[in-house]
Amino acid sequence: MKIIGFNLTKIHGEKAVPTITGADIDNNVQFTDLEEDTLDLLKDSKVLKTFFKYSLLYLKKGEKKENREPLGEISFEGHILLSVSKDEAKEFQKSWKKKQVPESSMVPLYNTIFRRCGSKSIPLQEDLSLPSPFLKVPQATTKK
Repeated sequence: MKIIGFNLTKIHGEKAVPTITGADIDNNVQFTDLEEDTLDLLKDSKVLKTFFKYSLLYLKKGEKKENREPLGEISFEGHILLSVSKDEAKEFQKSWKKKQVPESSMVPLYNTIFRRCGSKSIPLQEDLSLPSPFLKVPQATTKK
């Protein structure tokens, strides 16, 4: 499997309350669809388009996840183009019947999504004054 393309189709950022302090940040990736595609350049392999949604939900600390209203959210939707062999295409189709991607492909797909969406989420977090799960600034200590 080779990743040959990455496209975003939707970027969303929202803050529901004026100030967010002490929030839990739920980092989530969902694969939403899988389609076969074609590229004239790749005649010997199959092309799959894997659709995804990546979200960062800012939730009030200490409440059960199911009952919490988001204090803020940043989300991305898009798709990844994959060049796969016929056997890999069959494996993807078989896994997708259970709404999953093959375990052997999870790490490269997640890494691509986290790298591409994570870097784009940082300016949105700054613009919306949302805490970042990626950048932790240590507390300053004073010596007496």
